[in-house]
Amino acid sequence: MAGAIVNMFKVKELRDRLFFTLIILAVYRLGCVITIPGIDANVVFQYFQERMTAQNNSFASYMDFFVGGAFSKFSIFMLGVMPYISMQIIMQLAVIIFPSLKRISQEDGGQRKIASYIRIGTIFVCIVQALGMTVWADSITGCQLIENKYLFKALFILSTCTGSMITIWFGDQITARGIGNGISVMIFAGIVARLPSAISELYQKVSAGNGDPTLIAVVIVFIILLALIVLVIFEESGQRKIPVHYAKRVVGRKMYGGQSTYIPFKINPSSVIPLIFANALLGLPLTLIQTFAEGANTKPWVVTLSNVLNPNGIWYTILQVILIIFFAYFYTQVTLNPTEIARNIRENGGSIPGVRTDKTEEYLTKILNRLILPGSLFLAFIAVVPTILIRFAGFPQEIAMLMGGTSLIILIGVDLDTMSQVEALLKMHHHEGLTKKGKIRSRSL
Repeated sequence: MAGAIVNMFKVKELRDRLFFTLIILAVYRLGCVITIPGIDANVVFQYFQERMTAQNNSFASYMDFFVGGAFSKFSIFMLGVMPYISMQIIMQLAVIIFPSLKRISQEDGGQRKIASYIRIGTIFVCIVQALGMTVWADSITGCQLIENKYLFKALFILSTCTGSMITIWFGDQITARGIGNGISVMIFAGIVARLPSAISELYQKVSAGNGDPTLIAVVIVFIILLALIVLVIFEESGQRKIPVHYAKRVVGRKMYGGQSTYIPFKINPSSVIPLIFANALLGLPLTLIQTFAEGANTKPWVVTLSNVLNPNGIWYTILQVILIIFFAYFYTQVTLNPTEIARNIRENGGSIPGVRTDKTEEYLTKILNRLILPGSLFLAFIAVVPTILIRFAGFPQEIAMLMGGTSLIILIGVDLDTMSQVEALLKMHHHEGLTKKGKIRSRSL
């Protein structure tokens, strides 16, 4: 491994990509501590310090976790890439519902048009979320430095929308000129940035000696965490290979086909996407509801709904599990359409051994359904681990979210994806990979 690390900096292309990624992440982290103009940073800091208790920190901690602390600082990057992910969900649903959008997506250059629609829609999602956050800012006494409320709201919305779009641009630049999937790396950076404070908070709670959590409980949970990491790696790298045989055919004077290959179906075909989609879909109404619950003259039903959708509550967990299973089936059917796969196999003269040609679609559908259900249940189990640790083991929310849910799978998935890209570049330049045995399998986030 030491030799591989040295080789990483010997290869100019890889070295440039690594340094470029680190520079972008450094600029992103700098932006996470720059407060929005018109906001008193000291007042906001004191407000969240007082609010970060076991009873009322769940929403702020939840939103703060994926943007590396930018949310509680009211920084220009406080929304992160979550509006972009929310718009991706909306657009993928729209492509299925509206035939005109589906035709556009299948045309030459159609994916570029869809991507541009997503970015335009992201601006509107940012405006909605930022408008909700201005209501929360109104509820914090002494937070606003600008007396004119309309000017303050306009400046707040402009700053957060610009910051979110810059974050997305950072992700695109990392994808094109750096290492890894840019959007995923930005989320990864936000999660890792919270790691030191999470460990510090856990240490303080254990040192306090209140018995919640105890040192023995921490040791047991960390052993379970290691087992979960192994399971997630196995689940993310596992494949079900469907053999396909292509018959020989003569075109002009050339003979094609006559080869055997396979279709690799992952054990969890949709990967971490259902988790991200479920969190993003719940995040938009959750932001608005929790924000308006903070305002003055709050309606009783808003407070009730805010308590029901507490990220550590039972109803939020139930909704999250349902959405994860739904998006697992939905996303897999969109990206791995058995009808299209079966048609491509037939058009190229292929067949699956032991399966009639007219039964190919039915066979692939059966295989995918058998993979999706256990995969989605596994994701749902990982998603509820933080809630279990918080409610029954007394763990701080930050460290609990690191031990399960979206964060754990993103950390492992981004790490595998980045390592696979590094290994590919090393081998392309005639160097050994990161591992002497085996092969690192990546996944697309």
